[in-house]
Amino acid sequence: MSNAQYKGLAAKILENDLLKLTFLPDYGCKLASLLSKKTGREFLFQSAKETLEIPPYGAPFSSYDSSGFDEVFPSIDQAPYPYGPWKNLPVPDHGEVWAMQWGSTFSADGKSVKSVVKSERFPYVLSRKATLENNEILFEYEAENTADEPFEFIWTPHCLLACSPDTRLLIPDGLTQVMTVEHSTKRLGPWGTPHRYPLTTDVNGRPLDLSATEPVSAQNCEKFYFTAPNTAGWCGIEHADTGEQLIYEYPADKVPYLGVWKTQGGYRGDYNIALEPCTGVYDDIYVAHKIRRASAIPPHGKYTWTLKMTVR
Repeated sequence: MSNAQYKGLAAKILENDLLKLTFLPDYGCKLASLLSKKTGREFLFQSAKETLEIPPYGAPFSSYDSSGFDEVFPSIDQAPYPYGPWKNLPVPDHGEVWAMQWGSTFSADGKSVKSVVKSERFPYVLSRKATLENNEILFEYEAENTADEPFEFIWTPHCLLACSPDTRLLIPDGLTQVMTVEHSTKRLGPWGTPHRYPLTTDVNGRPLDLSATEPVSAQNCEKFYFTAPNTAGWCGIEHADTGEQLIYEYPADKVPYLGVWKTQGGYRGDYNIALEPCTGVYDDIYVAHKIRRASAIPPHGKYTWTLKMTVR
């Protein structure tokens, strides 16, 4: 463990002989880098920026650096909160916590860093403990509700992964249908269009493999959700050129849904993909409440879950 600087910002480093993790507490406790010391592979998407600017609360996500792994809570899209004393209070773009300062401390053994953030607008305290052990990173989450009635939320790891045309999604066999939720997609049709997974056809009838990554020259971006819950509780990617894998595991009852984001040159020229296990759909907490697909923290209670990342 160590304190350091990363692209001009204060950083906390967890590392062992296999992996090096770089966290930025002042920038939403973003995991800015996940580096394999064995192969030299950087698993997280990196922008060309040499210095990073800390976003103010409520900033548009697209106006700031989108590299690395940002925590998204309590909504993905900007939306009015749907009910209760907080009804119609705006939830910022990509939620609140990615653009807030977190308090972070190392554990005594140097294997973990615990980070905490408290909302000033909504009744929650969110904490995350990240532990590095061999080739695994375990994130342990706790969301505490300080109010007298339930608080609903969507959480997802907005973890943008570096990719190439050799990168493929690893998805449990039982997930065979998706629904597009990206308005700007050029090939998958309007919001709500269903497709078979992994092999489908685009709006022009041309074959399309949704598990594959296209080159940046494709100039498209897509987001889709699997229409059935991911009861297997895992997903991942494989870099077929080297055989390296990054596998996510999480409790299927607490994090039942799975989305996929792919930008192959079509958004700001970026080139990355993201697996987004989430506690609610579809991106918008107002919509999730209406269709009863949001998770809820009980009054003066807690909601806990985990996310384990394994580099193979």
